[in-house]
Amino acid sequence: MADTPGSPDSAARDRDEAESASAFAHPPVAPDATAAYGDHPDQVVDFYAPRDGRTGVPLVVLLHGGAWRAPYDRAHASPLADFLARRGFAVASVEYRRGGDDIPRQRGGSGPATAGADPVAGRWPETFDDVAAALDALPVLAARALPGADVRRIVVTGHSAGGHLALWAAARHVLPEGSPWRLPAPPPLRGVVALAPIADFATAVRLGVCGGAVTQLLGGEAGFADRAAHADPGMLLPTGIATAIVQGVEDIVVPQAVSEAYVEAAAQAGETVGLTLLGGVGHFPLIDPAADACAVVAEEITQLAW
Repeated sequence: MADTPGSPDSAARDRDEAESASAFAHPPVAPDATAAYGDHPDQVVDFYAPRDGRTGVPLVVLLHGGAWRAPYDRAHASPLADFLARRGFAVASVEYRRGGDDIPRQRGGSGPATAGADPVAGRWPETFDDVAAALDALPVLAARALPGADVRRIVVTGHSAGGHLALWAAARHVLPEGSPWRLPAPPPLRGVVALAPIADFATAVRLGVCGGAVTQLLGGEAGFADRAAHADPGMLLPTGIATAIVQGVEDIVVPQAVSEAYVEAAAQAGETVGLTLLGGVGHFPLIDPAADACAVVAEEITQLAW
């Protein structure tokens, strides 16, 4: 069957499959410690100490992607956490409740379901409850689990759906009045590095990103507009927090247009967001320690953290 206009061509799909296979080929890396920030089994944080033994190092908070769907958990991001720890960072990899957790998993829970339709994306409001609670608890949890981490220097990063959550976590002080997640002041962050983030909901919905995951995250079309005001990073600007986006030009999972829409929205709000575009790179090399793009990610974090 011929490709339809506007759809990824076969070469793009083949590249995406190869990049995905490479990123998921790494075995999960066990953390140095794990701590709970709530009673649910998914309300946990894995901690990775800097591999060079240094102390007083910045803390990188990592929010994994996977379209907010349960078949993807933090295990698939653990090689990235280890990569950053080998670059001298302390790392906190956050788990959170996702949608459709009754769907069978493969690769020990780190990969997509093997058959059937995609599970529902996210839980409203639990996904947001968890990210807010985890970020609020992290300074205390990290001080116990990673005494070498400097919790005064925190950078939040995340990939894809996790990139959305990273941007959202940095914007809680500009949430609408009455939001249960609103902070009275900006969170104490050095910055955010979002990797191919689902950063602008209107653009993501228009492009059908991740099979309608954005609409599912907000509980469906009913009430979407009201909930988007509490959840869409593109509507929560300016934040006043240093923000950088790393985006593969060849990304067919979360296309470049989604990041560009967020950058443009920030500019219209009077804020500059850095956008690093990587030619010849798709969605998954950004979290693949074997890919050159991963080193670019580490450098972007370094620039904000130190």
